[in-house]
Amino acid sequence: MSRRVKAESKQQVAYINEVISALKDDPRKLDIIRKNLDFYREQSFLKRGFLLAIERFDWVFEASNGVDEVCAQIIADDYIGKRLRRYPLLYKGVINRT
Repeated sequence: MSRRVKAESKQQVAYINEVISALKDDPRKLDIIRKNLDFYREQSFLKRGFLLAIERFDWVFEASNGVDEVCAQIIADDYIGKRLRRYPLLYKGVINRT
């Protein structure tokens, strides 16, 4: 059985690039992601994929709290990076949109 690979849209890529830039400009914004993880972890009815993304982010933060390492993992072209990019709600509040 082959799995369908969903390409990331230009919009998704642009958003993640803005998130990475905001995190590198102000590493304290990693706390926003941590708060989002805590918030969504408490929700009763999340899809399994979203729960896996939260778990993978926990792994990333356990491995390293440095902003450069976290950003590198978010943009990595591997299973974890793709999982972290799939759920933009995890980054809610990182970018100040007006």
